[in-house]
Amino acid sequence: MILDLFKLDGRVALVTGARRGLGQAMACGLAQAGADVACVSRTGRADETRRLVEQAGRRFLDLQADLTVPEQRRGLVDCVVAEWGQIDILVNNAGAGTRHPPEEYPESEWRELLEVHLTAVFDLCQQAAVHMLRRGRGKIINIGSVMCFEGGLNIPAYAAAKHGVAGLTKSLSVAWSRRGINVNCIAPGYFETDLAGVLRNDPVRGPQILDRIPCGRWGQPEELAGIVVFLASDASNYMHGSIVSIDGGWLAR
Repeated sequence: MILDLFKLDGRVALVTGARRGLGQAMACGLAQAGADVACVSRTGRADETRRLVEQAGRRFLDLQADLTVPEQRRGLVDCVVAEWGQIDILVNNAGAGTRHPPEEYPESEWRELLEVHLTAVFDLCQQAAVHMLRRGRGKIINIGSVMCFEGGLNIPAYAAAKHGVAGLTKSLSVAWSRRGINVNCIAPGYFETDLAGVLRNDPVRGPQILDRIPCGRWGQPEELAGIVVFLASDASNYMHGSIVSIDGGWLAR
C-alpha cells in the first residue's frame, strides 16, 4: 500500500532547533509517522516538544548544545546512537537571523550566523554520515529558505548561508546518493513563528510581505510536517539533491 511507504516505524531522527516553531512541528510530524526523536536545543529543555512526541507514543531524547560552538557540537550524533543504537534521519533546522544594512553588518554576527546555518549543518551531516554510510542508508534533510534563491533585504549573512545550504545539499547528494544516503533541502517561505513575529508585525514590511504571498497568508508550522515526513520516508527514495520550496507561491510570483 502506498501509505506504508510514509511510515517511519522503528526509525530514529535527530532534529536541531526543535524546542519550538518549525523544528517542533517537524519533530512532531516525524513522531506521528512513527519515529523516535532526539532534539538539540540551545536555550533550555524542550519540554513541550517532549510532551508532544511522547503523546504520539514515541521516545524522546533531549540534547542541549550551542551549535555555534564546535566543541558543543562534537559527538551529538554519537549520543543518539549510544542511546538508541542508530540514526536514520537528520533534520538540520536550527538557526536565527539578524538584520542590518550590508555596509553596517557586524562581522561578529556574520560569523555567528554562518557558523550555525552552514558550518554546523556540514558538521552534523558528517557526523551522521559516519553511521549512515556504515549501514548503507539514511535521510538528511537540511532546512533552507526561499533565501536559497533570493537575496532578501538587509540579511546578507542569512542569504549567504542559505545559498550555501542549497549548494551543500547538492554536493553531498552527489557524493552519497550511490551509498544509500538521500540529502535534500526544504526551503520554507514566511511562516508564523515566534522568531518571525517582529517582521510580521512590522507596520511597513508586514503588509508588504503578506501582499507578496500569492495564497494570501503566512504559513503555519504544522504545514511543514508532511514534506519532512515524505523526505524522511521510503516514499522519497529517488529524491537526491532537491531544494523543495514550501512558500505559499512566493517564488512563483
